[in-house]
Amino acid sequence: MSRSKRKINRRFRVFCEGDTEYNYFEYIRKNKLISLVLKPVNMHGGGYSNFLDEVKSDSNTDCLAKFVVIDGDRAVKTEEEKRSLQELANYCIRQNQSKRIPHFLIVDFPDFEYVACLHCENYKGGLVENFIKKELKYKSVEAFKSDVNVYQKLNSGKNSNKSNNIREAKRNSIVVNHFKTNKTTYEILAESFFIEENIGKKGTNFIDFFEIVESV
Repeated sequence: MSRSKRKINRRFRVFCEGDTEYNYFEYIRKNKLISLVLKPVNMHGGGYSNFLDEVKSDSNTDCLAKFVVIDGDRAVKTEEEKRSLQELANYCIRQNQSKRIPHFLIVDFPDFEYVACLHCENYKGGLVENFIKKELKYKSVEAFKSDVNVYQKLNSGKNSNKSNNIREAKRNSIVVNHFKTNKTTYEILAESFFIEENIGKKGTNFIDFFEIVESV
């Protein structure tokens, strides 16, 4: 009798903070667009160090890769937060060097609201709040943040998480992730770099998430 093949669970874990990011990834999880486990992190009182604590204490069971999605604006507010961001990045870099479960840090600078605007090809810069209200048709930024259907809004019509705006914003990203995948074994090998001089520049490597999960 032939031995049955072990079923491999193609599941990813996403650590994120804020209602908007949670709603965005929750839609993906709930509608099974990608197999996700969401890990909301409360940064209040701890900042980036809270993310580091959560990631360190998290199990590696049934996980292909971990994504840590954060806003970068805290890194320009205090030297302590800048150091904490560096420590978080270094931890992810070491995990990737170990060739165990890859850890992909995604930094949106200044925040996810900016990245949301980048989903739209007609966003040419300017005030995020004005664009969210005028072009995305929200009454306020607060209404945008609480919208449980934000993923649909940002990925419908000509809007996309792979827009030219998002691709171009990667040039100023604080973190650079290189990866290669093996579709047969579902193995992901990663190498990451922290670009300190890009702190304070508008940019994001948000597209990494979709490029990585769709490559497996």
